[in-house]
Amino acid sequence: MNNKRIFITGGASGLGKAIAMRFAREGYNVCIGDVNDERGMEAEAELKALAPDTFYLFCDVTKVKHLESARAELEARWGGVDVVVNNAGVGGTAGPIEDVSLADWQWVLDVNLMGVVRGCKTFTPLFKQQGSGHFVNIASAAGLMSAPMMSNYNVTKAGVVSLSETLLAELCTHNISTSVVCPAFFQTNLTENMRSHIGGLHSKVNKLMSRSKITADDVADRIYQAFVKKEFWVVTHPFERRMWYVKRFTPKAFSVLMQRQAKKLFS
Repeated sequence: MNNKRIFITGGASGLGKAIAMRFAREGYNVCIGDVNDERGMEAEAELKALAPDTFYLFCDVTKVKHLESARAELEARWGGVDVVVNNAGVGGTAGPIEDVSLADWQWVLDVNLMGVVRGCKTFTPLFKQQGSGHFVNIASAAGLMSAPMMSNYNVTKAGVVSLSETLLAELCTHNISTSVVCPAFFQTNLTENMRSHIGGLHSKVNKLMSRSKITADDVADRIYQAFVKKEFWVVTHPFERRMWYVKRFTPKAFSVLMQRQAKKLFS
């Protein structure tokens, strides 16, 4: 049996699928979980050409029983799993804090943050039992920058960063490592489930994604390299990495730069 095994939530499209393809090219057996059966089966067929034991599972990360079923299936089929990628997410709700409903807050929190919490909570006992494992938690540069008009999305991604930092310290003595991924804009299907109170924002975001020189494949490759080297921080975009450094060392300058960037996007 191939002992290189990976499970990816939200793995049927976008970054999740790119990660699946990248690891499959390295000889990993891949299990993708997703809520879109059509895309899931299409991705499974593509991946089987690289990794014959690839399979797709319907997995809604807002339901812990789905993640528990995935864990049981992976144990039964492969005897365990080596890498768990908590990737499934939604685009959040753009708009002023007073316009974003509490229902939208609950929706974004339940998927983007609690989905990662459920994934980590479900698979940590298996990793401990195996004596090894690696979590890849997909956050965002938004969790580091906290741009205006994206409050619920920012909060969930900052929460993923904090959770990942916690697990880095908590699980290291169990030979369990963690990476947190903080990309900025790249071409993906983010706007499919993004809600907005700002006219024309979907179009602006799609333009920013289409203009990005960094692709989902680039991000996936960076994630694979971080996994190999057991790196924690994966901040993939150079401009946002520089902005993050500015924020840490000169907060006032960062505030001015962030206001300028926000004005370009939201005005």
